[in-house]
Amino acid sequence: MMSYGQVTLPVESIPVSQEVDVVVIGGGASGIAAAISAANNGAVTLLVEQRGYMGGMGTVSLVPAFCPFTDKEKPIIRGIGMELMERMKHACNADYRKEYEHTLDWVPIDPEVLKRVYDDAATESGVALLYHTFVYDVLLSEDKKSIEGIIVVNKTGRSFIRCRYVIDATGDADIAAMAGVPFQKGDEQGELQPGSMCYLLANVDRSKFHRFLEETGDTGQLHKTVERAITDGALPEGRKSISGLAWVNDYLVGVNFGHVFGIDGTKAEDLTRGAIEGRRLAERQLQFFRAYVPGFEKAHLVASGEQVGIRETRRIQGDYVLTGDDFMEARSFPDDIARNAYYIDIHLANSKGNMTFTHLPPGQSHGVPYRVLLPVGIDNLWVPGRAASSDRAVQGSLRVMPNCFAMGQASGTAAALALRTSAKSRDVSVPQLQQLLLEQHAWLGEDFTVPAADEA
Repeated sequence: MMSYGQVTLPVESIPVSQEVDVVVIGGGASGIAAAISAANNGAVTLLVEQRGYMGGMGTVSLVPAFCPFTDKEKPIIRGIGMELMERMKHACNADYRKEYEHTLDWVPIDPEVLKRVYDDAATESGVALLYHTFVYDVLLSEDKKSIEGIIVVNKTGRSFIRCRYVIDATGDADIAAMAGVPFQKGDEQGELQPGSMCYLLANVDRSKFHRFLEETGDTGQLHKTVERAITDGALPEGRKSISGLAWVNDYLVGVNFGHVFGIDGTKAEDLTRGAIEGRRLAERQLQFFRAYVPGFEKAHLVASGEQVGIRETRRIQGDYVLTGDDFMEARSFPDDIARNAYYIDIHLANSKGNMTFTHLPPGQSHGVPYRVLLPVGIDNLWVPGRAASSDRAVQGSLRVMPNCFAMGQASGTAAALALRTSAKSRDVSVPQLQQLLLEQHAWLGEDFTVPAADEA
């Protein structure tokens, strides 16, 4: 951003608008799970969200499906995340419920249903919600080791929210960065994975599309058709297939296709460019579908993401940095609060780059230790979600919504536990946290047993 100098603002006193035990910033998968778990465990909880609804990438950016909840043999993400996904299924129409009743991987998202499900689940748990609100800054304690509250800005004005504990579920570690927590961003050169503009197409014919696949031998990702369109100049160089088509019903499909390069999701200027370029790309892709894909001849673009979907920005420096070796060795840790089996999925940084996909064998997963949620230097802050402490390889696996649910649930539960004894985040009893998570239907492994307090 170009600088035109500086101005000095006058000193101003602002009102304290709320006092709560736990404030959660961000209403995506990690934020909704964190807020519900904190409230369910007795904390007075407020969730602050910049949009007018929760859901994060699944609603803001129209990411069309939940990533897998299983290790290809059994569900490993359970608890609040599983409950919310099942609740969305049951809130959809009868045909959707019948088709996806027993599906746990790549479940299509109906964004309008999901918004209502999240609203209801949060309010039923006693979570207070504050939409259309940005966090402007944080107020640190005198020793700079804890956050005393956040300064928010909205249509009402600017105000201060005092709190005991903070959960940064922004996905970008915005609050942690404001508090001075060190972080990494992208690879060694600062390159970031591209964004994607996802969208919903209506007036499509699913049965005709499937007949086309059967007759041509193409895949559901349309590898052959996409490559032909690139050769013809109907699509730009870049991704050679569609990331995913998620059929909400026989005439409505969510699309994740292609990339918008060079987008840093922590910069408003980049997000602006991403939105403009993303909408242009979606229009070009719509013309491709109409011309090349039977069943899509009359497709109508009914919605595109409010924001281009972001895969990576900041990764905090936490008490432990989860590594690619941890993933490949399927390691467990004494302080595990979740398991992860989603493959390492790093998207090309430019149209001529390479994709990275690294899978664990079916039935295997690795542990996610509590320490990756704890940013160095701050004693009352948790950072669940894609900004948790990891190297870049593992971030390409850990960033998806099911994992964010699990990390969010652990963060909210830990904050509520800390509240009971006015403890710091690092003083929370890990065995007690693990026991509570198990009681609240999280899964920590087939043979997992809660260690004694002196073993943790």
